[in-house]
Amino acid sequence: MVTDNGLGVIDFPTLGDLLDAWYEAHCTLPDTIGIRRPYRQSDWQFYCTANHYRVKETAVWRPENPLLAAAFHYRRSLVVAPQKTGKGPWSAAVTAGEAAGPTMFCGWAKAGDAYLCSDNGCECGFEFEYEVGEPMGRRRPGPLIQLLASSEAQAGNVYGPLSTMVMEGPLTELMAIREGFIRVLDGDGGPKSNRIDVVSSSAKSRLGQPITFANQDEVGLYTKSNKLIEVAETQRRGLAGMGGRSIATTNAWDPSENSYAQQSFESQSEDIFKFFRQPPSDLSYRNKRERRKIHAYVYSGSPWVNLDDIEAEAADLLQTDPAQAERFFGNRLVSGAGSWMKDGVWDAAYAGEMAAKSA
Repeated sequence: MVTDNGLGVIDFPTLGDLLDAWYEAHCTLPDTIGIRRPYRQSDWQFYCTANHYRVKETAVWRPENPLLAAAFHYRRSLVVAPQKTGKGPWSAAVTAGEAAGPTMFCGWAKAGDAYLCSDNGCECGFEFEYEVGEPMGRRRPGPLIQLLASSEAQAGNVYGPLSTMVMEGPLTELMAIREGFIRVLDGDGGPKSNRIDVVSSSAKSRLGQPITFANQDEVGLYTKSNKLIEVAETQRRGLAGMGGRSIATTNAWDPSENSYAQQSFESQSEDIFKFFRQPPSDLSYRNKRERRKIHAYVYSGSPWVNLDDIEAEAADLLQTDPAQAERFFGNRLVSGAGSWMKDGVWDAAYAGEMAAKSA
């Protein structure tokens, strides 16, 4: 299916359309007044899903030896967006799909082919009819998933909405919340698989495991000094051994810290998908009227966000930590107070070039 949501034309084979429908049928979240609604991706969320699950046109389905990660165009994804845009719920939906949804490439559709939940261990009745030539998906057996964050509390950004999704709706038949982890119910891979774990740098016993998927949250906080870069790289080695992939999300980072987010964004590897919607550089964040334009730009596609609320929080934080306010809410790379790099130097030297390469 060819679509253009203003972010870019999606004219490549992807499991994104299938997963978009699967998320809506299986994942629910309470709205602002507590009523549960089907989770529906916004334009930027669908764009990231479609790209992360972009299938190589040369992919071949071999049931006895599936391609797994090698079937996809991107090995990992980096999504940079301001606070409250919906990175957490999106990551939760993607994680749910990796645990129990059709995220494994299994061939190219012919006339009449369809994905049926009843063929994949779910009796919710969901069906998805493929277009001819569209890539098909199936559940991956024995998922072992890790949610990485700088602390157990930070992991709540993803674990929180994921737990909420599991509490009610079709996912209750597929997953169950246990003490400290989420069990994927119908797998047969033994006690060490079929689960979703929260990990941090202190979870040494779980690091280095052969995992199938990793969600790395707020990677702008992963630095050499707190050893989280090492942890994230250890996760990736575990993924490589299992044909697994990862997504990383973050606010704009402090360019003076050389974080994992910065290293990923600057990487020349062509198999990393990068999404970073940066506002026009000629707008000043310290000018209220121009700040409003910046917020409107970077929060586009997140209709649940009230820009008046964002302005109030940003204006408050500007009084004590203007650099952090501009990173968190303006989605800009600004060095923190006392750093060696003056504001704008990183942008002038690197950002334009890297953004062009990642487009």
